[in-house]
Amino acid sequence: MNNKAAAYLQHDDKTKLVEQHAPLVKRIAHHLLARLPASVLVDDLIQAGMIGLLEASKNFDGSKGASFETFAGIRIRGAMLDEIRKGDWTPRSVHKNSRSITEAINQVERITGRDARDAEVAEYMGVTLGEYHSMLGEVNAGRIIGIEDLGVTEDVLSSNDKGSDEPFDEILQGTFQKALAHAITTLPEREAIVLSLYYDEELNLREIGEVLDVSESRVSQIHSQAMHRLKSRMQNWRVD
Repeated sequence: MNNKAAAYLQHDDKTKLVEQHAPLVKRIAHHLLARLPASVLVDDLIQAGMIGLLEASKNFDGSKGASFETFAGIRIRGAMLDEIRKGDWTPRSVHKNSRSITEAINQVERITGRDARDAEVAEYMGVTLGEYHSMLGEVNAGRIIGIEDLGVTEDVLSSNDKGSDEPFDEILQGTFQKALAHAITTLPEREAIVLSLYYDEELNLREIGEVLDVSESRVSQIHSQAMHRLKSRMQNWRVD
């Protein structure tokens, strides 16, 4: 087979991959949209996600262990997050509150030696419990707070590649994953359940609310607090 024919077949394979996985883009877009303000349009997420899918089809290497769907899902979600963050529609006050919540949880848990309770975090921050819950909801709705914000990269999420030329990086990523997995097991039960249903089962906030018999806004608060608690517990993570 000549080079031209081989290139044509390769292009045809990539086109098929994109066509087959277009529904994945829509699924991820609607999954993210459930946590975003009404100003974010699903069509914008889908457009960004399709670019991510195209990039995934060009860069996928099947010899490295991960399936294309897993690899593409990471690229698609990353492209959507980049597009949202590029818009910079989140008020500075929301970012400030997010940092304050993480710090408050960290300090309360250092003082008490146990999981920080909502009321304790609110008291430390000098706000009412209702105001604290509103902050959690605003942070969750106004900004993507997910595993990505803990510093997880594509390589960490798809660490099936055993042929890395960077052995230290591989050890670093593996150690981070173990530390993160352990941190998740230390979360209060309800927070761990919400993260599991959201990231593993891919339920949206409304569906999780139905499972737990709480409102969608309460699920948003629980999710936000879980991520801030994880951020607090991962702040001092390092390779010993």
